[in-house]
Amino acid sequence: MQVGGLPIHARASDESQAVRAAARLPREPGVYRFRDPRGHVLYVGRATDLRSRVRSYWGDLGDRPHLRGMVRRIARVEAVACGSVHEAAWLERNLLEAAMPRWNRTPGGTESPMYIVVDPRPRTAGLRTSHAARFDGVVGFGPYLGWARTRQAVSGLHRAFPLAYTRERLTGSERDLAARRGIGPSSREPLAAAVIATLDGTNAGAAREALTVARDQAAMVLNFELAGRIQEELSALDWVTSVQRVTVEGGGDHEVRGWADGFAVTFTIRGGRLNGWRQRECDRPAAVAAGVVTPSGWAEFARRNAELAAALARA
Repeated sequence: MQVGGLPIHARASDESQAVRAAARLPREPGVYRFRDPRGHVLYVGRATDLRSRVRSYWGDLGDRPHLRGMVRRIARVEAVACGSVHEAAWLERNLLEAAMPRWNRTPGGTESPMYIVVDPRPRTAGLRTSHAARFDGVVGFGPYLGWARTRQAVSGLHRAFPLAYTRERLTGSERDLAARRGIGPSSREPLAAAVIATLDGTNAGAAREALTVARDQAAMVLNFELAGRIQEELSALDWVTSVQRVTVEGGGDHEVRGWADGFAVTFTIRGGRLNGWRQRECDRPAAVAAGVVTPSGWAEFARRNAELAAALARA
C-alpha cells in the first residue's frame, strides 16, 4: 500500500530516522530545517535549545496545529549550532529572506534590525538607537535584531555609563543627577570609552557588574518594579553583546566549509550575511578538491557543524 506515492513502511522509516536525529541534537541555540523524502525543504526555524524544540514537533503541537501535516512529511532533520540565540535569530532571518519554504509564514522573521549609536560630541553626547547604519561623527554598533531589546540595552548602558549627562545645556534635573553621580564634562571621554568597550566586547563585564549592583540595591529596598526593569536591561545587554557573526555590517563575500566523517557542510556569505547553507555526503578528497578556503575565524564553526550533520544523517 502507498500513501502520497510512498510505501507506508518507507514513510514510517523516514519518520523514525527524523525522530532519532532530533534526539541527537545539542541542547544549544541554533537553526534547524526539515526535508521531505524527496529532499525538498519544508520548514526553517530557530531554537534556544535545538533538541527540545525539534523534538516538540512529535509531541503535543498545542498552538501549532497547522504544522501536523508538515510533521507527517518530515524525512530528515538538519541543523546548525550557533554561538548564541541572537546569532540563531539572524541566521534564521537570513535564510528565510533567501528562500521561503512552504510551511514558513513570515519571510525573515518579525524583529527589526537596529543599531546603537555612541555620540561623544559635546553638544549631543549620549546613546541612541537607529534604524540606519549612518555614523558620521559618531560610533555605531550593530546590526542587532529587535527594537525592544536594543532600546532596553541602551537604557541599561545609560544607567551604567550616563554619557548623556556630560553634554552641554543640560536641564536642571539632569544637572542635579549628574552632580549626584559626580559627572561632568571631564567624564565624557571615559564614559564614551566604557560604552564602546562594552559593545565591542573588550570589557562587557563592567556594564553587567554595574547593572547587577543597581538591580540588587533596588530589590533590597523592595523596589521590585525597578529591579525587574534592570533585569530586563541586563538580558537585553546580553543579547547585543553575545556572539553574532552571521550578519556583519560591511562584511565581504566568501564561503565557509567544514568536513567530518564523510559529510561536507558549506555556508555562503554575501555582503557579510550568512544566507546559504548546503550539506552533502562526500569523502575528504572531494571536499578538498572543491577549493573552498575557509577563513580561520570560521574554522571551528564549520568543523563543528559538519560533525553535527554527520551525526544527524547517521541517526
